[in-house]
Amino acid sequence: MTAKTKLWRREELLVAFNLYCQMPFGKMHKSNPDVIRLAKLIGRTPSSVAMKLVNFASLDPAITGTGRSGLGNASAADRKMWNEFHNDWEQLALESKHVLNALAKGESSSVALEDEDRVESEMNYEGATKTVLMEARIKQSFFRNAVLSGYQNQCCISALQEPRLLIASHIIPWSKDKSNRLNPRNGLCLSALHDRAFDQGLITVTPDYRVRVSKQLKKLNDTFNEFSLVAFDGKPILRPQKFTPNPEFLNFHMENIFIQ
Repeated sequence: MTAKTKLWRREELLVAFNLYCQMPFGKMHKSNPDVIRLAKLIGRTPSSVAMKLVNFASLDPAITGTGRSGLGNASAADRKMWNEFHNDWEQLALESKHVLNALAKGESSSVALEDEDRVESEMNYEGATKTVLMEARIKQSFFRNAVLSGYQNQCCISALQEPRLLIASHIIPWSKDKSNRLNPRNGLCLSALHDRAFDQGLITVTPDYRVRVSKQLKKLNDTFNEFSLVAFDGKPILRPQKFTPNPEFLNFHMENIFIQ
């Protein structure tokens, strides 16, 4: 078989989907340095990797719902990988990172994973703590990159584009829903100010993707508050190119966290 026709292995699909999650749709092309880098790691052409990313995009309602044409044809294996991630975001985010690390070291990813399991079982408390911290950073980085790339690094309320002031905000809080902690559809890209207001229930986003502002803010006689928060009441948010927020998650925030 040629490189163009050989079937994609699960580990290749795993790292390709990881890249899909963390890359803006408009950058999924063969000239992108990240595409080239992954292609080299898995022994495929940049064109092949770019097409695989587009195949994943063809499964994303946030992209297909905009009427984009010319998307790739996803295979049964692509759909299976899509579903694997959606069924267990935490496990697949960690697994794909382990595979990427193994590929970068020129190792067999399956052997590397077995070694990690063996070493972890022999760790002392200090080593186990370091592993937990490392995995936490991997998860946080995955979620942040997936959410921010979907919104093209813009606050979905204010359109602020300074990454150092942007937060990947959980719609349903981290502590309330373990299964969706890393689900990009449980995220909004918000400025630090709007993230704090959202977290405190002073603003929310309705299931039809509009901002609502609490009466507690509306009654304040504060010019900055009026300009930066109240002015957005009733306005639509910037919709992401990938992973549109789940309306059920937004409804949870509106019903359980938002202060009317």
